[in-house]
Amino acid sequence: MAESIDLDTYGPRFREDPHSVYAELRALGPVHRVRLPPPEDMDDTYLVVGYEECRTALRDPRFAKSAAAAGFAFHEEELIGTHLLIADPPQHTRLRALITREFTARRVEALRPRIQRITDDLLDAMLVHGESATTRRADLFEALAFHLPITVICELLGVPDIDRATFRRLSNGVVASPDQEAERAAFEELAAFLADLVEEKRRSGRGDDLLSALIRTTDDEGGDRLSTSELRGMAFLLLIAGHETTVNLIANAVHALFTHPDQLAALRADMTLLDGAIEEALRYEGPLESATYRFATEPTELGGVVIPRGAIVRIGLAAADRDPARFPEPDRFDIRRAPQGHMAFGHGLHHCLGAPLARVEAKIALGSLLERCPGLAPDGPPGEWLPGTLIRGMRRLPVRW
Repeated sequence: MAESIDLDTYGPRFREDPHSVYAELRALGPVHRVRLPPPEDMDDTYLVVGYEECRTALRDPRFAKSAAAAGFAFHEEELIGTHLLIADPPQHTRLRALITREFTARRVEALRPRIQRITDDLLDAMLVHGESATTRRADLFEALAFHLPITVICELLGVPDIDRATFRRLSNGVVASPDQEAERAAFEELAAFLADLVEEKRRSGRGDDLLSALIRTTDDEGGDRLSTSELRGMAFLLLIAGHETTVNLIANAVHALFTHPDQLAALRADMTLLDGAIEEALRYEGPLESATYRFATEPTELGGVVIPRGAIVRIGLAAADRDPARFPEPDRFDIRRAPQGHMAFGHGLHHCLGAPLARVEAKIALGSLLERCPGLAPDGPPGEWLPGTLIRGMRRLPVRW
């Protein structure tokens, strides 16, 4: 068995600048047996840091998404219910077909005017509330990055009156808990929250929103249908994944532009570069540091390392997207960089279903922000990077204009 590397020995650097740690590991090899630092604090995990190896692992069926396939019992499936990120074919195929039928490109495209309106309203409020006699400042995370995605996904699902303060707290607890005990408590409370949400939506009638469509699939259709726990799992996936990735995409993109003022100036001078700026932000500082856990169902060789059956596998999306074998000068943020297949939204069967929606939201948010705040600049240091190896983001981004 390969020698284990304790990532906690890197100290704060692993949280603040994981890219430099991944570069050191990649120089030693594309796959490593590691101990993940707190809050995950998991030993005998295999971390994949090479681009080609990550791409291979993401489409290898021997790395299952269901913990049960490798003899594990994870509290997420136990408490929340089955959803796309913890299911394998044929179950994954069935679930994705049910949601894809409703989560269409046409539905996403139809949201564009509404996304623009929500963005405009949030920026109106930011500009008014941030204005004073001497300063114009706000926390961009609070003013725009959080509220735009959560508003969009709640309206799409048909739950505009969700208790957002509670949901925000629980979402933070699920994706960035300080320890495993706090994470489980967040999952338990979120499971009850989602069960109440689904039941309330069921009682309220039959709308044309996404959650109503999924409930009709559960209640009315003969043959294949979503179970109650699957419906709860779908609500979990759409609410958490449907806002968390976009929140951090928006904030990370602005932060990357702030720390590369030449690129910010280039974008201001030519807004046709906006699409490229979004794609480069996804590659350079994407919202997901790693894919969710996979589990080896049999001994599998990857990158010269044999991963034993039952091992937990962490596929480093951020590490892959800074691999110099794939991206020349990977630590350079360049909004003119030609798209080259970054993996910020994953790859293969589990490629993010909501990627088109996230791109639309980020483009509207960033374009509108730069248009309405031509002097936008950082107003002090951002918040700390979130703990753990799943989400790459912060919860504070002070700006002035």
